[in-house]
Amino acid sequence: MTATLRLATEDDAAAIQRIYAPYVEETAITFELEPPSTAEIRERIDDTLTDYPWLVCEADDDVVGYAYAGPVRKREAYQWSVESSVYVDSAAHRNGVARGLYESLLELLELHGYITVYAVATLPNPGSVALHESFGFDHDATFEKMGYKHGEWHDVGWWSLAVREHPADPDPPLSLAVARERDEWDERLTAGQSSIRL
Repeated sequence: MTATLRLATEDDAAAIQRIYAPYVEETAITFELEPPSTAEIRERIDDTLTDYPWLVCEADDDVVGYAYAGPVRKREAYQWSVESSVYVDSAAHRNGVARGLYESLLELLELHGYITVYAVATLPNPGSVALHESFGFDHDATFEKMGYKHGEWHDVGWWSLAVREHPADPDPPLSLAVARERDEWDERLTAGQSSIRL
C-alpha cells in the first residue's frame, strides 16, 4: 500500500466527514456536539484553502487522515498565528499518518510565512500531547473545566511552536494560490510521506 499526501479538495468531504464523525460522537477530543454534514465539511475545506493548507493522506484511493490549519483569531494582528488540527481514521492509527501529515503541514505553514502554530488538546490526550511535543511544541497553558461534553467537564491544554523567527516587520502571510507557485511547494507538501508506514 502506498500513501500519498496532497491538498484536500471538496471531493474529499465525505471521507473527511466519515473520519471525523466518530471523534465527535464518541470522544471529547473535539468539542463539537453533533457531527457536521458532508456539505458543511465541503464548505470548511473551501473556506480554509483560500489562505491555509488542508492536507489529506490517501492510501489505495481512500483518505485515511487529514490535517489543516486555520486562524487562531480573526483580528488582523493575529494573522501570523495559526491553529492546527490532525485526525486519522482509527484503522490507520500507529502507522505514522499523523506524523507524516504534520511534517508536511508545518513545512507548508513556514513557506506561507506563518510564524506560530498553536495546538489545542482536550485533556487527557496522551497521544496528541506526545505527537506535538515530539515536534517541539511547548506547553503554554491548561484551562481547567473549559468544556462540558458527554456528562463531564474537560480541561484543555494549549501548545505552541514557532516555525520561523519573529521578524521586526513581517510581511503578510502568502495566500495558498501564491504559496503554491513557490519552487519548493511540492517538496514541502510531500516532506512527511516517508514517515507513513501504510
